[in-house]
Amino acid sequence: MISKNLYDLIGLAIAVCFILALKGLSSPKTARRGNLIGAFGALIATAVVFRSPDMTLHHKWWIMGAIIFGVGVGVPAARRIQMTQMPQLVALFNGVGGGAAALVAIVEYLKLGSAASTPDVVATVFTVIVGCVSFSGSIVTFLKLQELMTTRPVIFPGGRFVIAATLLGTLGCAEWVIHSLGNVSITVMAVLALIFGVLFVLPVGGADVPIVISLLNAFTGLTVAASGYVLQATLLIVAGTLVGASGTILTRLMAAAMGRSLFGTLFGAFTAKPQAAVVGGEVRSVKAGSPDDVAILLNYAQRVVIVPGFGLAVAQAQHTVRELADLLTSKGVDVAYGIHPVAGRMPGHMNVLLAEASVPYEQLVEMDEVNPTFPQTDVVLVVGANDVVNPAAKTTPGCPIYGMPILDVASAGNVIFLKRSMRPGFAGIENELLYDPKTTLLFGDAKDSLTKVVSALKAL
Repeated sequence: MISKNLYDLIGLAIAVCFILALKGLSSPKTARRGNLIGAFGALIATAVVFRSPDMTLHHKWWIMGAIIFGVGVGVPAARRIQMTQMPQLVALFNGVGGGAAALVAIVEYLKLGSAASTPDVVATVFTVIVGCVSFSGSIVTFLKLQELMTTRPVIFPGGRFVIAATLLGTLGCAEWVIHSLGNVSITVMAVLALIFGVLFVLPVGGADVPIVISLLNAFTGLTVAASGYVLQATLLIVAGTLVGASGTILTRLMAAAMGRSLFGTLFGAFTAKPQAAVVGGEVRSVKAGSPDDVAILLNYAQRVVIVPGFGLAVAQAQHTVRELADLLTSKGVDVAYGIHPVAGRMPGHMNVLLAEASVPYEQLVEMDEVNPTFPQTDVVLVVGANDVVNPAAKTTPGCPIYGMPILDVASAGNVIFLKRSMRPGFAGIENELLYDPKTTLLFGDAKDSLTKVVSALKAL
């Protein structure tokens, strides 16, 4: 065992590590360092528990076995996961965190006697409810992102009332649990909370799922903080509060980036008006180009903006797009990357992807800064993005992305779309910009297409 003063001093250092980690994650340039600092703090926090002066550990070998099992599953999964599947992994990790906090709270609840203080019981019940909601809701977000279920909002007649009734039933059971301290009551409450978590996420459309992941992450932070209060573990309170606060701030920022309120994001599907069906089956033509055509456009451009999207991640074309950008820069072309805050399937998805290819940070330009420059841009190269450049966000009331701020690529001189097919984006709506006379489509795998463009550009 270590002394109480030394233990508290180590706890303070760990808390500082967590704060520095969040600070580092606020910028792509320092995100890697911040992540390592946070991981180091978490490692020390786990190790120091075994030397706590205020705690007698039981079943130590079971605990060690669980840690080894978790490392054995988590490390290979994290190393092998593709960048396109990272949001699903985040959703699963978040759900596991919420579920673990709920299980710990249930165990603590079953240990409480009649002499338990009301604040402890309330904190325990809160942890069970929010942890269960976070767990089941995160599983649904995983299924949506993995496209194991429809990415469209799932609504049914009277859905709002069913959700409200489930929530009221859960809160009613919470009152029952607080006064009864019984096994049946907490089981019923946990089941209702799990059902509410599913119903809470079902009405959310695919384009809004990253916002819900961030919100559920904040929920998990709150459950960890509440369980820290119950267990009298200061580090859990600090870590949970930081996660809850940062998750809440990120959720609000993402909702603002989508141009809607958080309530509208969660329940807007119930009030959305159905879109008019397309009548007559009109076949519309688009202007398709070849890699040589694209290379010529780029070669004679003075300014080029590259807009990355989820398709770039699918094709793993970030290194090829970096090679293209470097080639253009060597020819005297001004190159920038236009980054939409919700491009991809998670916050910062494109920043992480481009950082993998060592793209200079100064070339990454946020939406508010790059939009005014599009009228002076000769060519915009859209690589795998769709919804974040879709004019329907401004022109089509009632569509899933209406009101979302977009990258105004339509105001550039020429627009080149790299697409596999004419399939709509994640929001499931058509992009009128594809039919604009200034738009050229280059069909095929993004990595393969960009490789051919680079070769053609070198030959000019």
